[in-house]
Amino acid sequence: MFDFVNRKKRIVQVFMGLLILPFLFWGVESYRNMGGEGYVAIVDGEEIPRREYEQALRDHHERMRSMLGANFDSAMLDTFEVKSSVLERLIQQRLLYREAAGNGFTVLDSQIIKTIRDVPAFQKDSKFSKQQYEQLLRTQGLTPAIFESRVRQELLLQQLLGGYSDYAFAPKVVTEKVYYLSEVKREINQLQIGPEQFLAQVAPEEKDIAAYYEKHKADFDLPERARIEYLVLSLDAVAKNETVSDEAVTTYFSEHQEEFNQPEERKASHILVSITADATDDEKQAARKKAEGLLEQVKQSPEQFAEIAKQNSDDPGSAMRGGDLGFFSRGVMVKAFEDKIFSMQLDEIGDIVETDFGLHIIKLTAIKEEKKPSLDDVREQIENKLKLEMASSIFGEIAEDFSNVIYEQSDSLQAAAKKFELSVQTSDWITRSSADPAVLSNDKLLSAIFSEDAVKNHRNTEAIEVKPDTLVAARILEYKPATTQSLEVVREQIIEKLKKQMAEAKVVEEGQAKLARLQAGEDVSDGAWGDAKQISYMQPQGLDPETLRIVFNADTSALPVYAGGANSKGGFNLIRINRVIEPGSAEKAKLDGFAKQLQQMITQEEMSAYLAAIRQRYDVKVKQESF
Repeated sequence: MFDFVNRKKRIVQVFMGLLILPFLFWGVESYRNMGGEGYVAIVDGEEIPRREYEQALRDHHERMRSMLGANFDSAMLDTFEVKSSVLERLIQQRLLYREAAGNGFTVLDSQIIKTIRDVPAFQKDSKFSKQQYEQLLRTQGLTPAIFESRVRQELLLQQLLGGYSDYAFAPKVVTEKVYYLSEVKREINQLQIGPEQFLAQVAPEEKDIAAYYEKHKADFDLPERARIEYLVLSLDAVAKNETVSDEAVTTYFSEHQEEFNQPEERKASHILVSITADATDDEKQAARKKAEGLLEQVKQSPEQFAEIAKQNSDDPGSAMRGGDLGFFSRGVMVKAFEDKIFSMQLDEIGDIVETDFGLHIIKLTAIKEEKKPSLDDVREQIENKLKLEMASSIFGEIAEDFSNVIYEQSDSLQAAAKKFELSVQTSDWITRSSADPAVLSNDKLLSAIFSEDAVKNHRNTEAIEVKPDTLVAARILEYKPATTQSLEVVREQIIEKLKKQMAEAKVVEEGQAKLARLQAGEDVSDGAWGDAKQISYMQPQGLDPETLRIVFNADTSALPVYAGGANSKGGFNLIRINRVIEPGSAEKAKLDGFAKQLQQMITQEEMSAYLAAIRQRYDVKVKQESF
C-alpha cells in the first residue's frame, strides 16, 4: 500500500517506536533479581535476558495502546499467543544478527551518521539538529550511543534482508494471470437451503443418544472449580497514593513543553498516476496527459473527487477510500508532496505534483491547527507521570514486602490487605482456563490456585506477577472437584446436537437432489432465487470461501450453469451463474502496480521460508515457564 514514507522509513519506524514508550520500567521480577535476572531463551549459546523480554512486552503493549486508543484492552494482549510472538521476534533478531555477522556484513559509521541525519524528527528547518536529536533521545531515557547501536543493528538487518525485498520477481505471465483472476467477475443468483426447515422432521433414537453419550462423555465433564478471594498490588495503585508538589509539576512543564505540543496536521486525498522507474519518455508523456485529464475532471466536479479516485488512482490502498490518506504532520510524506499540501488552502485542489511514485492530484480536506496546551491543560497528565516515576523507585521494595507478608501469614489475605491498603476482592466460580476477570487469567496464577496446597489447606498462593508491575495473591474460599455429568442431565443437549446433525444431512441430500434436477433442465426454485449479484475473488459479496471456489471452478462454456455445495453454516447453496464479466485490458501503470503488490507477497513468503530455515540451523531453547 502506498504510504509516502521516505526512503529512511525503517529508521523512522524504529525511532517512532521508541517515542511511544511512556517509561522504561522493568518488571517486578527484575526488582527481585537485580544480580541474576534469569533468561527466557538461549539462541546459539546466547541468553535472551528476562528483562529484555519483559521490556519488549511493554513496548508491544504501548504500541497497541497507541494504535487502538479507547478500544485498547490490555487483557487481549495478556495471552500465551501474544507473549510467544514477542519472544519469537527477539529470537529471530538474534538469529538474523548471527547470519549477518557470519556472512561478513558490516555497517560503516558514515552510513549511521547519514541515516540519522536524514530522519525528519531530528531536523530543524530541514537541517539536522544535534540539540534536537539529543533532546528527543533524552526524553526517552536513551543515550546517543544506545540509539546509534540500534540503528546499526537495523542497517545490518537491512543489508541481510535487502536481497529479498529488492530482488523478488513475479513473471509477467504470472502477474497477468493473477490479475485476471482478481478482476474477472461472475454474475450469479443464489438459493440457500437451511437446516431449520428439517429440524421438526427428525428425532434421534434412544440407542443413538446413548451411543453419542458414551463416545463423547468427556465433552460433558465439569472441570474443577473454585471461588476465591484475591489481592491486586499494582504500580498504578501505588502511584495514586504518591504526592507531587505544584513546583515539581511547573518545573517539568517548563523543561518539557515540546513534549506536549501537537504539531499541525493536515488531511488530504490524492489520485496517483504511477510512473515506473524505467518508464520511457512516451510512457511518461502519456501518464502526464492522463493526469492532466483527471485534474480537469476533478476541478470541474470537486464533489466527485472520491469517486474519480476510486476508479482511476493507481494507489490501491487509498483508492478504495476515495483517495483518503488520513491526517499526517510534517516529516512523514515525501517532501515535494508534503510541501504542496502544507501550502494549500482548505478544500483546494492543487496542480499536479511529481514524486518518485508518479504524478499526484491532491485535494486538501481538513486541517488540525498546531496546539500548544497550557499548564492547566496537562497538569493531570504531568502529575500522573511524576507519580509513576516516584512509585517506580520504591515499587520493587513494596512488591518484595507484599510477597513476604503473603507468604508469612499464609492463612489469610487480611494482614496484607490492611498493611498495603488494598481491598480483598472475591470471584465467581473459576476454572483452570478462566478468562474472566482478566487479572486472574494468568496460567501461572491459575496453576497456583488449583495446586494441592491451595486446595487442601486453603493457603495463600504466592504473589505472582500476572503482567508487568502487577502482582496478585489468591486464596480459595470454596472448591468443587471435576465431575462427569450423567446422561439424564445432558440428555437434552445431546438430542439437540443429534437433531442438528440429522437436519444438516437432510439439507445436503435435498440440495444435491435439487442441483441434479436443475442441471437436467428442471426449474425447482419456485421463484425463490435471490437478486443477481456480481462476485469476484476480491469482492465475494458475502460468499464463504468454499462456495466462492465452487463458483469459479464451474464450467461456464454454456450459460446459464448451475453449481452448489454445502456451506459453513450447515446449509446448502444452489448457484445459478448467468454470465462471466471479463475485465478490460489493464493499463500498463495499473498492471505494474499490481506486479509490485505481488512481489511484496512473494517477498513475505520467501522471508518466512528463510527465517524458518535459519531457525533450523541454530540451537534455540525456550524456557517454557517464561509464559
